[in-house]
Amino acid sequence: MLTIGQLAAYAGVTVRAVRHYHQIGLLAEPERDASGYRRYGATAVVALIKVRTLADAGVPLSQIGAMLEADASGFAAAVESIDARLLAEIERLETSRKHIAQLAAGDSLALPPDALRYLDRLRELGVSERMVEGERDGWILVAARWPEAIHEWLPEKLAQLDDPRVVRLYLVLSAIFEGDAHDDPRLQEAADLMADLADEAEAAGAVDLGEEGLDDLPFDLLDALAVETDPRTQRLRDLLRERGWARWTRLERVPQAPS
Repeated sequence: MLTIGQLAAYAGVTVRAVRHYHQIGLLAEPERDASGYRRYGATAVVALIKVRTLADAGVPLSQIGAMLEADASGFAAAVESIDARLLAEIERLETSRKHIAQLAAGDSLALPPDALRYLDRLRELGVSERMVEGERDGWILVAARWPEAIHEWLPEKLAQLDDPRVVRLYLVLSAIFEGDAHDDPRLQEAADLMADLADEAEAAGAVDLGEEGLDDLPFDLLDALAVETDPRTQRLRDLLRERGWARWTRLERVPQAPS
């Protein structure tokens, strides 16, 4: 006959686990002997090993009792159900691991691969990391609102980086936002570049964004993000407005006053 400590050691569990199994009804608790100790026989060892084996296999403790009492077909059905649950959990964890691995790169948070290529291209062109981070956060807003359309827009955005004016705009903005001047004179150059590009896009018919363009919220958030990231962006918006454009996140003309 075994003490509770000997029983636990033989079955490869802790004494605390044995007591817990007693409390939840998975293991019968023997009467105390004349010396006041509980003694366990071979049947208790076998029962405890079965409980431990099922628990180690991932079976919830709440289901172990029913499985031990089930016939062969009932036991097999329970095992199949548990296996399906574990498979679903494995798939969920594998997906989580992929996401965690992506997060290690920082930019990968909530962004598709083609957006990451765009950010990498900006870095290759010498755009400041602060500017790249602002672009990244902007694309996160876009991807969340239009997860499918973003794949159609990004190739065009990448192609725009072949335009020296677009590259110059990014580099000028990088220099401005890396500095401390509240009203940097280079804001004028940035506004000129943005207005020229907007005028050209309008002439090419690229201003109309279709149904997406009717959704004000993401564009409002993009505008707010720019100002929250650097308040000098508001000065840039004012300068752009002087050139006839109300905003640049969505190319939109300043409304004409009624004649």
